[in-house]
Amino acid sequence: MKPSLHIDKHLELLSERYPTIEAARGELVYLQTLLSLPKGTEYFFSDLHGEADAFINFLHSASGSIRGKIKTLFQRTLTEDEQNDLAFLVYNPRTALKKLDQENKITDEWVRIIIFRLIDLLKYVSSKYPLPKVAEKTPKEYAVIINELLNTIVDEEDSDIYNQAIILSIIEQDASIPFITALCEMIQNVSVDELHIIGDIYDRGSGPHKIMDVLMEYPDVDIQWGNHDIIWMAAAGGCEVAIMAVVRIALRYNNFDCLEDGYGINLRPLYSYATEVYADDPCERFMPRIFEDKQIARIDPEIAAKMQKMVAIIETKLEGQLYERNPEFDMADRIVLKKVDFERNVYIQDGVEYPMLDTNFPTIDPEDPLALSEEEQELVDSLKRSFTSSLKLERHINYIYSVGGMYKIHNNNLLYHGCIPMNEDGSFTALEFDGEKYAGKELMDYIYFQVRRAWFSLENSPERRKGQDFMWYLWCGKDSPLFGKDKMATFERYFLDAKELHEEKRNPYYDKRTEEGADAILHEFGLNPKFSHIINGHVPVKIKDGETPIKANGKLFVIDGGLSKAYQATTGIAGYTLIFNSHELALAEHHAFDPTRESGSYLPDIHIVKPMPRRLRISDTDQGREIIAQIHDLKALIDAYRRGDIRSELK
Repeated sequence: MKPSLHIDKHLELLSERYPTIEAARGELVYLQTLLSLPKGTEYFFSDLHGEADAFINFLHSASGSIRGKIKTLFQRTLTEDEQNDLAFLVYNPRTALKKLDQENKITDEWVRIIIFRLIDLLKYVSSKYPLPKVAEKTPKEYAVIINELLNTIVDEEDSDIYNQAIILSIIEQDASIPFITALCEMIQNVSVDELHIIGDIYDRGSGPHKIMDVLMEYPDVDIQWGNHDIIWMAAAGGCEVAIMAVVRIALRYNNFDCLEDGYGINLRPLYSYATEVYADDPCERFMPRIFEDKQIARIDPEIAAKMQKMVAIIETKLEGQLYERNPEFDMADRIVLKKVDFERNVYIQDGVEYPMLDTNFPTIDPEDPLALSEEEQELVDSLKRSFTSSLKLERHINYIYSVGGMYKIHNNNLLYHGCIPMNEDGSFTALEFDGEKYAGKELMDYIYFQVRRAWFSLENSPERRKGQDFMWYLWCGKDSPLFGKDKMATFERYFLDAKELHEEKRNPYYDKRTEEGADAILHEFGLNPKFSHIINGHVPVKIKDGETPIKANGKLFVIDGGLSKAYQATTGIAGYTLIFNSHELALAEHHAFDPTRESGSYLPDIHIVKPMPRRLRISDTDQGREIIAQIHDLKALIDAYRRGDIRSELK
């Protein structure tokens, strides 16, 4: 048998990075060592809905786990109050330091003591991570100083003198506050190894732009798109009906801050036109929802109601136009304006007549109810220019595309926001698009392709328009995996006093979340049901009614626990975090967040839902499998060096 004269091109490329056998051996030893380290901690959040203060607090506190580590580390040396103060400093360094500075408590001695405490805490939370991971999360401006404080290797007496000198220099250079802030933020970042957002960053709350700014600072984040994210993504790309939906929801929940301050959206034309058209209309059914901690500051509620009605009518017209040009969506039944008899002011559904609760429609032509008036078209064009020219919105949506998708498979867990559409018999619903039928995983992959076309195709191209129309279907279409209901009854709830028409029937998926149903879904995505899980959100868990977030005999977790204030009266809590560390899967059940609270004692209720049979190592993770593949390649490279197949550089 003749020896092979072929040299693996992959190994040749690898030799450029490791040009000697010693370099390859060194990397191989390092990678083998990494496999023995404990698995990093993953955090799963869902349905943030613009509640920036609550989410950021939960994130910065690592859902209370930092407070637990402080207790473990300092329970013999600090009182309970001192532990709480340290926790509050770590969670909210800028707020805490500002308060301490105003109270003249930031003395040189306090700075010295607090830096040592923070360094001890940082050593503790980073001890299970490889040095490159810690270095990745070290602030560049203080990297050398922090590394010295963490890794001084001289004898004990000299070490103390050296460290004291570093801290004295920090004080002398008036860098105490920024350095302490950097340490606190590094502790936050190190405590969260991987961050998974299971959809719905946007709508209802006033701070989705703040959430996006925070997420973009984290080094390891992925996002599974939710229906509320999809509608914002479509709006940012210029989809007119999506723009109207986004504006309407912001008006409904009194969130002018997000649109105007967050993204620079100009609502002045809408204000002017709505107050003119509905000057004598109280628009009572469109009054914004106001929660206890949120008061209208800029616009009178009556004017906000007029604006919301104006947008709702335009949105309904544009929605009907979209369904007419996309018959394959099978949504003709939702062209609701064509069901209204405007002469008799009744809505006709399946031969039954329902009186309209609001009969003032000055912008609707009964002969052509879907047509926009000239003034309405000008308003739509104005808002479209505002959305598509917002640089901050474009940056945020680009990020959502870059780290996002319809689902993610990671460490034997399947992550998605809403549902995998199913039929009553438990089979996967097949939807037909472009003459082809898609179900299960294939449907999710097809959706991902179409959503990306809506953003990356050429402006005004048929592909972009088709993709944007499809995103509207994802927002509210029957059998959409992001919506999960048969219809979105927005029009009926605004205009009809008919509870039977308000009902939105959920997809059979939600009744099939049994162990058998979960097994079918996991098999569909190539996962083993014996040790895999499904993690999703979208539908709030009604804890007050005895509902549990753990479904399918522990194989499926629903982590929408009601972070949005709009849901908390129903759920009874303020959201979940699912935590997956080297020891267990655990649910953190959060209490309502009070932004005025200054104590660091906030702790969620932690429920361990699945202890691991042994402590998980990096070798048990997806990262571990990648490392094992790298080790295999390095061994092959070393063998090639030994055989002389690849020339090694001289020392």
